[in-house]
Amino acid sequence: MTDFDPLKDSDGDIAVKQAKPQLKRPPMYKVILLNDDFTPMDFVVEILTEFFHMSQEKATQVMLQVHTKGVGVCGTYTKDVAETKVHIVNEYSREHHHPLMCAMEEA
Repeated sequence: MTDFDPLKDSDGDIAVKQAKPQLKRPPMYKVILLNDDFTPMDFVVEILTEFFHMSQEKATQVMLQVHTKGVGVCGTYTKDVAETKVHIVNEYSREHHHPLMCAMEEA
């Protein structure tokens, strides 16, 4: 009976199998604006154009969705980017004395 070692090939050399990395996309998060009864609509449009690089038309559509449905999606990002955008928008709103709230949720 011969000794069989699955890590060695027929010449007695060690066989190395290449492992394929198991990559997957990072989880994505939606950045959303929440409606309030005090923030002016033009300020919401300003937020969407400045921080989310939307066209005036797209920003107006999202602003109307926030106004009529209570919430609007600004974009979908990786966790770090979403957290940063939420922080920047909330700080900017406070600096301008508006109660507008930005949040994130897993997409």
